[in-house]
Amino acid sequence: MFERILLPTDGTESMDAVVETAADIAGRRDAEVYILYVIDDRAFLTLQDDMKTDVLVELEGEGEAATDRAATRLREAGIEVTTAIRQGDPADEILAYADEVDADLITMGTRRGDYTNNLMGSVSQNVVARSAVPVLTTNLAADE
Repeated sequence: MFERILLPTDGTESMDAVVETAADIAGRRDAEVYILYVIDDRAFLTLQDDMKTDVLVELEGEGEAATDRAATRLREAGIEVTTAIRQGDPADEILAYADEVDADLITMGTRRGDYTNNLMGSVSQNVVARSAVPVLTTNLAADE
């Protein structure tokens, strides 16, 4: 149980708590961690076409920095890590990637204190509701 852990990240410093949780679980179970950064392509809907390429390049750079930061911490703990960057609806991409890598646990952050997420539905809430595997969430609002 828990041999392949999916860790979606948005790259914020508050994600350190989630990375530590994944490191603890993976270290105890000799599990591999898959780190995923999703570029939310819904942000492109209002952009002019000539701006999309530049924004995508910038967001890909942010994704690489985010996955590298988490991967470095996990590798320092002796954990096998695979990183990926996807583009699309974050919840859809997280669930699709979990299925693709046959993850048996998703560990992710949530910002429960943000009322706008409660009104509109957060990525973590969507993943929890739709996931076929257990989802462990860490409240990031307290750390921000």
